Amino acid sequence: MTERIIPIADARYNAGTPSVPENPAPATGRLADAHGRMLRDLRISVTDRCNFRCSYCMPPAVFDSNFQFLPHSSLLTFEEIERMARIFAAHGVEKIRITGGEPLLRRNIEALIGMLAQIRTTADRPLEITLTTNASLLERKAAALADAGLRRVTVSLDALDDAVFRAMNSADFPVADVLAGIDAAAAAGLRSIKVNMVVKRGVNDGQIVPMARHFRGSGHIVRFIEFMDVGASNGWRLDDVVPSAEVIARISEHFPLEPVAAQYHGEVATRWRYTDGSGEIGVISSVTQPFCASCNRARLSTEGKLFTCLFATAGHDLRSLLRAGYSDEQISGAIAALWAGRMDRYSEIRSEATSGLRRIEMSYIGG
Repeated sequence: MTERIIPIADARYNAGTPSVPENPAPATGRLADAHGRMLRDLRISVTDRCNFRCSYCMPPAVFDSNFQFLPHSSLLTFEEIERMARIFAAHGVEKIRITGGEPLLRRNIEALIGMLAQIRTTADRPLEITLTTNASLLERKAAALADAGLRRVTVSLDALDDAVFRAMNSADFPVADVLAGIDAAAAAGLRSIKVNMVVKRGVNDGQIVPMARHFRGSGHIVRFIEFMDVGASNGWRLDDVVPSAEVIARISEHFPLEPVAAQYHGEVATRWRYTDGSGEIGVISSVTQPFCASCNRARLSTEGKLFTCLFATAGHDLRSLLRAGYSDEQISGAIAALWAGRMDRYSEIRSEATSGLRRIEMSYIGG
């Protein structure tokens, strides 16, 4: 029997409201945690709802018609999200990823993209804005998103075989519509399109080579992700993980690969390119090759809680500061104090002891 998890707004997922320094120092753009990791990326979840029920994220046995999602009043407004993004940008954040749930379910999401596109980094460059989607609404939304300033998108696609994909998304959604969304994004001018495939042994690992074959030469980069133990409801087992080394070996049997250097410190995916010059792929190896030592990402939940790790058990309530009239400088100081005390390295210490922790669900915190 599947255990019903507690509603995601439950107080047990809340580490409380962070303290606000009386005389906060101004943001400097050089914010290091307890392990010397610099804050660079911010992931913002704009909704906890999704129209798919993928087993590794929102299994339908748990996220059924009775599941309690957050009321709209609990969600950060676009203005609150923009304000938080500006504060984080002043702390050196260069990249913001919009996530969910399924972010395209958030009404007028393109308006938020337009607001974020106006923010400058400490180096006086535009923020890099990207969005992760299941592409179910991408075909109809791509042009508006591009017009608003979005230039990068990541599409979740776990199989090319239609029967396998429909079974995995548990919504009977066809592969053809996802591919149409990808084509629409390219036609709208999105210059960087990545395709994420979560690989689960015995479920869709037979799709590794077909995925590589389909997108090879397209200009789109497929990233193969090890099945991770995020949340408490996806039934994760180590035996279900297909190591990235095996993924590379399988693809190389058909299309030889060679490693490529990282583009920047803290890049999550390890890059590989086809030796014939027909493009590249990536692998994300959180289980077999943890990258905690270079993790530079913070996460802001749908209702404004700051999480300093994907595998966190609780978040710090920043929304209460926003709605209590605190200044940007005070909120900035609170964020600086939280990041300075960050010691997370879950994937490096993953063990039986950590497996019992009640981690936040991916659909709430974003991937």
